[in-house]
Amino acid sequence: MQFEERKEGDILIVEVLNNRLDAQAADDFKEKMVGYISGGNSQIVLNMSAVDFVDSSGLGAMVSVIKSLGENGQLSVCGAKEPVMRMFKLTRMNKVFAMFEEETKAVEAMS
Repeated sequence: MQFEERKEGDILIVEVLNNRLDAQAADDFKEKMVGYISGGNSQIVLNMSAVDFVDSSGLGAMVSVIKSLGENGQLSVCGAKEPVMRMFKLTRMNKVFAMFEEETKAVEAMS
């Protein structure tokens, strides 16, 4: 998987550049995200504006990331396209993750 990352203060913004977060990509995604957390990042905004498809493996990897963050960490999701948002709603994961349409709103909510 490919990512672009940048910092805004203490917040790490991770932009997923692949169009799929599925079984094939889930392990790479989780490994990379846990690496960010191990590097001391506890507030992460995940920009998914390039992602067209997420399956249960992708959602499972995202839940693993939340668990890795622990009580003091935050993971917000922004930019989810309609097919991705539909999957979040169908699985009620939109109740688990803080969801934002825009990256700026996600960053503001964490500040």
